[in-house]
Formats: sequence, C-alpha cells, structure tokens
Amino acid sequence: MPDSPDLGKQALNKAAEIGLSSQLDEVENLNVDIKTDPLKLMQGEVDAVTVEGDGLVMQKDLRMEEMDIELSDVAINPLNVAFGKIELTKPTTGNAYIVLTEADINRAFNSKYIRSKLQSQKINVNGQDLTIAPQNVEFCLPSADKVALNAEILLQETGETQQVAFSAVPRVSANGQTVVLENVEYGEDEEISPEFTKALIEQTSEILNLSNFDLEGMSLQVKQLEVEAGKLTLQAEAYVEKIPSV
Repeated sequence: MPDSPDLGKQALNKAAEIGLSSQLDEVENLNVDIKTDPLKLMQGEVDAVTVEGDGLVMQKDLRMEEMDIELSDVAINPLNVAFGKIELTKPTTGNAYIVLTEADINRAFNSKYIRSKLQSQKINVNGQDLTIAPQNVEFCLPSADKVALNAEILLQETGETQQVAFSAVPRVSANGQTVVLENVEYGEDEEISPEFTKALIEQTSEILNLSNFDLEGMSLQVKQLEVEAGKLTLQAEAYVEKIPSV
C-alpha cells in the first residue's frame, strides 16, 4: 500500500479519471471521487464512487454538457489498490444524470457520421428516387416537452433545394434505451417526402440512443426525460461491470 491511505485513494481517483478520459474524444473537466475510509479501502469496500464531467465528447461527435454518475455499494479487489487499479469484484448499479444542450445535438446532427447516414438514403419525390444531401440541419428545444427541427435539403439529381420542418414530443422508449418522437407536427411548407421526415426522425432517435453514452463496462437505461428551453436532461440507471482505469 502507498505510505498514506489518502494518497492511495487519490491515486485510484486519478487512475479512473485517466481511464475514463481515454475513452472520450474531448474532455473539458472530469473528476472521479472514491468515498471510503482507509480501513475499508484496504478491505476492498467503497462507500460510493462519483463521476462528474463537463464538456465530454463521445463517439459520433456527440457532446454532453454535463454527465454525473453516482455508484454506491461498490466492492473492489484490495490486492490491486496498491497498483492504482480499480477492479470491481461484482457489478454495481447507480444513477446517471446527463445534460445535452441544443448546440450539443446540432453538433451531432451536422457531424460527418450523421450526414453520411442521411446521404446514403434515397427518398421518393413525385415517383422519382432522389439522393439527398443535407445542407443545414437546425435542431431546437423551443419549450418544455417539445423538440423542433428545420432542415435544408439538396436533391442531388435535380439541384433543387427544399426545406423540411417539424416539431415533436420526445418520449423514453419502452426499453429505456432511446428517445422516440411522438405527435409529429409539420411546418407550413408542403412535405417533400414523408420518407425523408421519417429518416430525420430516426436519426434524431439514433443521436439520443443511450448506447451512444455507454463507456467500456458501463451501460445506461433511461428512467426520465425532461425538456426545457435550450436543454434536454436524461436521468438514467447506470449498470457498471468495470470502471476504466490506467
């Protein structure tokens, strides 16, 4: 064991922070805090583990304004504590809190990944299959319980540009894995293609799929969704088999 038990705990905190950061494309701020006393730590018992992160960018260019995870009743292998490693001896569950802003979701919509997925689809317009190229997708959280989307679409074969706009009410799916859009209302412009609107709705759900937020050894299940103007908050249950560390 390190000379000071507090230093041992600090080493574990740092190892977990580095391990989690290695799975993220960008990190503005990330803190891991292992709450326990020195005697319990030597026996592999941990009262709680909290993870607090700001400005975390995951795969597919999905950014989280804030992510907080709190785990309790955590058991770790005491033999690895001396080496600064956190090895769970059994899976544990806890609570997760994730905040996404309008800007975060827009960033994902205009990422290469989502653009390429939309461009790989053909839609039927007046009996003709056309390739679509999103020029600009603007996602908004205008008020409580509503999302809105405006998109400018280039039809590649004709060179024509079309506008698509709709609003919808987001709901947590039955399995808690994603967010689905219900009660879709279309904008004033005539729909160019129900197929394209369906594709945009599917991509919105894909961006908000909780598996996008999973880290190695961790998975999330949404329990509650809250929409405010400019901000979307997800409360989830975290199932953790492993806490990444160096």
